[in-house]
Amino acid sequence: MSDTHAEHTSGTDRTTGYRGQRAAAEPTAWVGWVIFAGVVMITLGAFHIIDGLVALFEKSYYAVTSDHLVVHVNYAAWGWTHMAIGVLFVLVGFGVLVGQTWARVVGIALAVISAIVNLAFIASYPVWGVILIALDIVVIYALATHGRELKSV
Repeated sequence: MSDTHAEHTSGTDRTTGYRGQRAAAEPTAWVGWVIFAGVVMITLGAFHIIDGLVALFEKSYYAVTSDHLVVHVNYAAWGWTHMAIGVLFVLVGFGVLVGQTWARVVGIALAVISAIVNLAFIASYPVWGVILIALDIVVIYALATHGRELKSV
């Protein structure tokens, strides 16, 4: 409903609504989702870094050879890709935790890229790939729907 009884409170730039309640948006409990997304991004970054190290140093760990991946590249290239995504996830995750708008935008884009990379890499470790894709989707949801609320805390 619209607030038809809004008045300007003296000494502030905020308006008061019906019965003197603040009309400005106050942070809600959904801020927890954004903090959760930032922590999950840092965790995903650590997971990607570990995946990258395994791809670089323990190629026999994976279920298939690199010829059977969706994108036919060697595990060294996948390792460096995972390492780069991991470092970016950690940095952007800290940006989300401090309420930076750029970090929300980059975090959504990075989670989409991460989901695509994990989908392309899913033949190597199917269960783990599905878990990472699910966490990417949770991050996208939290940042896209509730990311603005952390800025006002």
